[in-house]
Amino acid sequence: MHPHKLLPLLLVNVLFVNAIMPKAYAQNGSEALTLKQALAVAQGNNNRVVRAAIEEEIAREEVTEARERKLPSLDFHTAFARRTNITEFVKGVLSGREVTFIHNNKYDFTLGASLPVYQGNKIKNDIRKAGLRADVSGLQYMQTQKDVNLEVAALYLDIYKLMQLDKLLVENVEEEKERLKEVESLLKHGIVTKNEVLRAKLQLTDRELLLLNNQKDIEVAYDELRTLLHYPEEQGLAIDTLDILNVGNELNFALLQNTAMANEEIKASELYTNISLLDVKNAKANYYPTISLYSSYTYSYPNFLLFPPHWNPYSFGEVGVQLVYDISGLYKNGTKVSVAKKRADSASREADIVADEVHDRIFRQYTQYLEQKDKFKVTDAALDLATENYRLVKLQYLNRLVVVTEMIDADNALLQAKFDHVSARIDAVMKYYELLHTAGISFAN
Repeated sequence: MHPHKLLPLLLVNVLFVNAIMPKAYAQNGSEALTLKQALAVAQGNNNRVVRAAIEEEIAREEVTEARERKLPSLDFHTAFARRTNITEFVKGVLSGREVTFIHNNKYDFTLGASLPVYQGNKIKNDIRKAGLRADVSGLQYMQTQKDVNLEVAALYLDIYKLMQLDKLLVENVEEEKERLKEVESLLKHGIVTKNEVLRAKLQLTDRELLLLNNQKDIEVAYDELRTLLHYPEEQGLAIDTLDILNVGNELNFALLQNTAMANEEIKASELYTNISLLDVKNAKANYYPTISLYSSYTYSYPNFLLFPPHWNPYSFGEVGVQLVYDISGLYKNGTKVSVAKKRADSASREADIVADEVHDRIFRQYTQYLEQKDKFKVTDAALDLATENYRLVKLQYLNRLVVVTEMIDADNALLQAKFDHVSARIDAVMKYYELLHTAGISFAN
């Protein structure tokens, strides 16, 4: 593998100071993996990354294979035969039979060699094509690594979001249980109706169902993470989210855009264009002859080179130059050249299309990133309002100024505000990673 230069992230600091402090989430007493540790595991274990590495190694070996076409070709041939005597029918079909006795054994040992001298630069072009394909495989390997890194980060953030929701739901279920006890107590004293008790019970069961669904979602996300990391089933898997919201400094759009214009996707499309241009040269090479050196040496029996044949072993060798010219190429090859040129033009257009798509993707993701950051103040204000509203409604409820339905509405609004507050920060981190991914910047180091 070849080392690749990656744009370093600047000094790491805490970007989201208002986020709820995350905690390590461990299962079965396992030591929790940080995001960076999980990324390292994925690079060594993930099947797609391993396959991409193998594909790169294959492409590198194909370069060597293309170069070996310049080497001479050697071949050896041997044969042994047992022949019958010659029967002639001198008077017609099956008439006048005469038999001539010959030496019945025949054998030969032949060693041959050939060396390509000129093929219209096809061998040279094929070597360059193999080198470009190897470079493409290297870029695809790097891209696969970054794709898997983004998937790991997305799962980590998804699990963390579900964990935060789990925490909120557990707290909320306990509150709903206390509220149900209060309502049942008030019912005994005739202060509330049975309908309010039923409404409180319904709210509790709804929260318990949400909690159950959320816990199952966490299990599913962990299973997907285990598969992505190719983690052993018998080994406990846990994640450490203590620093999961700590990312790099503010992103510079101009820098991201310039870096993205040289990411793996764009570089690969440019290399494909160069490969198609070499295909044009190879098509034009069909107009030229092929020249090669050749030699052979044989030891055979009997000697049929002389007439009449000599029934003796003999040896014979030759060295020469061979030229082959395909005359039909003068009227057939024009179409091949035309097709190759059009494919080269198509590849060039494809490279432009890829560049435009990356440009638009960077702008869209950067805009979404800023949008997520702008939500911080909104969710902060919404959380403050929901908290104050809950406090006032609860006070009124305790004084029997409002019914339980209004209390439940205030509780729902507070739960949603708390979750939105956390989600905004988690989603902003995800947009941060997506931006780095599109720009071709690794966040694994």
